[in-house]
Amino acid sequence: MIEIYGWSDALQRTFAPYAAQGYAAGRITVQQRGSYTVVTDHGDLSARLSGRFIREAEAGGHPAVGDWVALDMRLDEGAATVQAVLPRRTAFTRKAADSVQTVQVVAANIDVALLVASMNGDRNGRRLERYLASAWQSGARPVVVLTKADLCADRATALAEAEGVSPGVPVLVVSALTGEGLADVRAQLSAGETAVLVGSSGAGKSTLVNALYGETVMATGAIREDDARGRHTTTHRELILLPGGAMVLDTPGMRELGLLDAQEGLDAAFDDIEALAANCRFSDCGHSNEPGCAIRAALDSGALDASRWKNFRKLRRELAFVERKEDRVAREAERKRWIAISKAQRGARKLRGRD
Repeated sequence: MIEIYGWSDALQRTFAPYAAQGYAAGRITVQQRGSYTVVTDHGDLSARLSGRFIREAEAGGHPAVGDWVALDMRLDEGAATVQAVLPRRTAFTRKAADSVQTVQVVAANIDVALLVASMNGDRNGRRLERYLASAWQSGARPVVVLTKADLCADRATALAEAEGVSPGVPVLVVSALTGEGLADVRAQLSAGETAVLVGSSGAGKSTLVNALYGETVMATGAIREDDARGRHTTTHRELILLPGGAMVLDTPGMRELGLLDAQEGLDAAFDDIEALAANCRFSDCGHSNEPGCAIRAALDSGALDASRWKNFRKLRRELAFVERKEDRVAREAERKRWIAISKAQRGARKLRGRD
């Protein structure tokens, strides 16, 4: 059973210590508030985290859809308890909306990141650049999927905009209604591979899943006519096994995707800018008024789009802020730790004095 979900000899070797403790292997296929569905060799089970796991888990350590886990199974109840998460091969993460430092794992052990954007009005190249940075950082292979082609009056412009911010990345034009481009998407997915669909609400992610599957497996909703934006129809994360053997993970819409520890992904998403900067006369060029600045020359000639440069600088500042914030939090935690140690030492000395 679990072999078709990507179980391998390498995973079997990693799992050996847990098998020796009597645990069974499973993969998280559905994640909802406080509960999970896991696929095992004994079928699907409902699972929750053990108390020890909850107490000891680090930030971002709770299971996400796509994770392989060690389970204490109760087959008579159709239930299981998650005791451990196996090391992740890849992970698509973001900064939680309410925190600078909290990691939210959107999907684990993914091979392909399908970055879905609608062609019918809610196009946003700056958002796509942000998604690309996160996709490259995750370790997955990014693919841009432009949906609702049948509703787009100016397809050439929409395609050119997407290709302009996605150098080196496949950009596919798709219509789930007419079937256009679905074969191109399927060609990006191999049996045993896992893909995650990322995009804002109304981009057509669930509709795309249904089209790839061949029937309705995910709820869909219409977009608002006044602004061409969609309402949330996917409220949880679910891994769907496609007829061809690949797996796709639909996610709730994310209009904002907070970057976290994504410097390498940012460099990959903007490798054209990195290549230009390497041609500056000075290695410490600030790209403002320095002589021989390749960035300024590209901006002046139009070879580099000004809005792309502006967004690159914005994302660099965002990452720098997150790193500074994390440093402050770490320093404060260390200070509190030493205060606690000092108090404990003073208390021990007082007790010895009384003796």
